Amino acid sequence: MLFILMSAVLSCGPKDGTYSFSICTTNDVHGRYFDSLYVGHATSGSLLAVFRTVDSLRQADGAQNLILIDVGDCVQGDNASYYFNYVDTLSTHLYARMVNYMGYDAVVVGNHDIEAGHPVYDRLRKELSCPLLAANAVSTSTGKPYFQDYAIITRHGLRIAIIGFTNPNIKNWLSPDLWSGMEFKSLIPYAQEYVDKVRQKENPDIVILAAHVGTGPGLPDEQSDAAGSANEAVSYANIESQGKALFQTLKGVDFVLCAHDHSPAVIQSDSVCLINSGSHCRYVGFGRLDVTVKDGKVVEKKHSASLIPVRKDYVDTAMRTAFRADYEAVKAFTVKPVGQLEMPLVTRDSYKGMCPYTDLIHTVSLGCEPAQISFAAPLTYDGVIEPGTLVYNDLFKIYPFENQLFVVKMTGEEILDYLEYSYGTWINTVSGRRGEHLLKIENRPDSRTGSRRWSFTGRAYNFDSAAGLVYEVDVRQPQGHRVHIRSLASGEPFCPDSTYNVAMTSYRASGGGGIMRDGAGIDTDRIDERVVARYPEIRDLIYDAILESGTLSEGNVSDRSLIGSWSFIPVDLAGPMLENDMKLLFGE
Repeated sequence: MLFILMSAVLSCGPKDGTYSFSICTTNDVHGRYFDSLYVGHATSGSLLAVFRTVDSLRQADGAQNLILIDVGDCVQGDNASYYFNYVDTLSTHLYARMVNYMGYDAVVVGNHDIEAGHPVYDRLRKELSCPLLAANAVSTSTGKPYFQDYAIITRHGLRIAIIGFTNPNIKNWLSPDLWSGMEFKSLIPYAQEYVDKVRQKENPDIVILAAHVGTGPGLPDEQSDAAGSANEAVSYANIESQGKALFQTLKGVDFVLCAHDHSPAVIQSDSVCLINSGSHCRYVGFGRLDVTVKDGKVVEKKHSASLIPVRKDYVDTAMRTAFRADYEAVKAFTVKPVGQLEMPLVTRDSYKGMCPYTDLIHTVSLGCEPAQISFAAPLTYDGVIEPGTLVYNDLFKIYPFENQLFVVKMTGEEILDYLEYSYGTWINTVSGRRGEHLLKIENRPDSRTGSRRWSFTGRAYNFDSAAGLVYEVDVRQPQGHRVHIRSLASGEPFCPDSTYNVAMTSYRASGGGGIMRDGAGIDTDRIDERVVARYPEIRDLIYDAILESGTLSEGNVSDRSLIGSWSFIPVDLAGPMLENDMKLLFGE
C-alpha cells in the first residue's frame, strides 16, 4: 500500500521533456469591456477583442500551456464598470462574469479598483472564479493580507506561483474610508521577502510576480544588486512605479508583470522578463517560457516577451452575444438625457486660463457648504462636449474619476504655497526670448506609436487652479513669486494668516499629486484633522446640479461673484506664447 501511495505522489511531478508556456497579460482595462462607446459609432478596445486574441493563442498552444493574468484597474473608467459598481449592485458583477468566461488564472487589485470601495471589491472577491491578489494590502486587524496573496496552478506537473501586489501609494490618493482596515507596504524589499517565502513554502518551478505599479525609471546600476540598497533608493516620488526596480533586483522570479502608467513596455534579461501591456485593451502582453525537465527537475529555462497589438474591430462574436443584454442595459443608462448645454465645454482650454469646463467643476464644488475656495484640475486631457442635449455619457468626459469632494481647512499662506507649487508643475518662467515655451512641454517619442510628439512633462490632471479668489499668475517670475492673490471673489480681503475652507477632490486631499504635501506642507497622513465636510462623488454632484438647473449656461456656470477670476500676466507676453504651445500640443 505504501508503495502505491508513493508512486501516486511521484507521478504528479513533471515528466522529462520541454514544455512551452504562453503568459498573456492585460492591465488597466478601465472598464473597457465592450467594443462600443455607446454613443454614435464610436468604438474602443475591449475585452471582447482581447478574448479573440487570447483564445486563438489558447487553441494554437493548448489550454494547459496558456496562463492569463490581469494586473489591475479593472472596474473603473467606463460606463459599464460604473453601472455594475453602483447602479446594478444585485447582479453578479459584469467584470467577474467576463473574467470567468475568458478563463483568467488570476487578477491583481489596482488602485482604481480600491477606489470603487469595499462593496465593489469585496463583492468581486466572492464572484471571481480566479483569485483576486494583493499580498501587500495587509489587514490592520490580522496582520495578514486582506486579499489572497498568491496562487499556485499546476500545468504538466509543474508548479507555477503567481504572486500579486497592488500599488503601495494608495493611501496618498484615496480617502481612508475606501481602504479601511488595510495598510499598503512598499514592494521593495517586501516583494523579495514574499518571493522567498513562497519559494520556501510551495517549491514552485515557475514564479510570476504581478504588481500594479508603473514601470518607472529603475535604479542606478550601482544600486541594483541588492534589495536592501534598492530599498534605500526608492523615494516617495517613484513608490508608485517600482516595476523596473523589481526587475533589476528580484531573485527567483521568471516574469515581472507591471501596469498603472498606461505605457506599454517590455524589458528582457537572461533570466527574467518585464511586461507592461499598456492600457484600455490596446495590447496583450505576451511572454514565452520554455522549461526543460530532466530526471524530474527543471534544468533549463528560456524566456522571451513581446506585445501583441489588439485590433479593436476583431472581437469574439460568441462572447459579444453572451453579454449582449448587459451591453444594452449599460447603453440605455448611458444615453439617458440629463439636461441641456448652451456652450461647448473644451477641456484643453483649462491650460490657458479660466474656461466654462473648469468653471463648472469649481461652481459645483463651491456649492458644497462650507466651501469658500475650490481647487480643480482638468481631468480629461483633450475632450469636447458640444452644445445640445447632455446625456449621462457626457458626464464621464466631464469627470472620468470616482473622486469624492472634501472640504479642508487651510491657511491663506498654505493656499498660496499650494498654488505656487501647482503652477510650477505647469508653466515655465519666460521672458519672451525666441524658442521659449510658457507651458512645460517637450517633444518626445510616443510610447504607443513610436513617433515624436509634443506633450506636457507633468500630468495635466495635477494642474490645479483655484476659484473663489481673484488672482494673477505672473509668468515672468520664478516659482514662489508668481501668484498674486488680490482678494476673495466677494471682494473681501484675502489674508495669509486667516483660515479658509477649501473644496478639493479626495484624491488631492489624501496626497495625490503631492501638491498638499510638497506644496502646502500639509501632512496628508493626518488629513482627517482638517476635513470639515465630505460629499459624494463629484460626478454625481455635477449630475445633481444639471438636473436642478436643467440647462448649463455661462450665466450659471461662470458667475464671477462666486468663482472669481484668474489669468496669466502680462497678457501681451503670455497670450501669444500660450497659443503657440497649444498648437504644438494639439496641432491646431
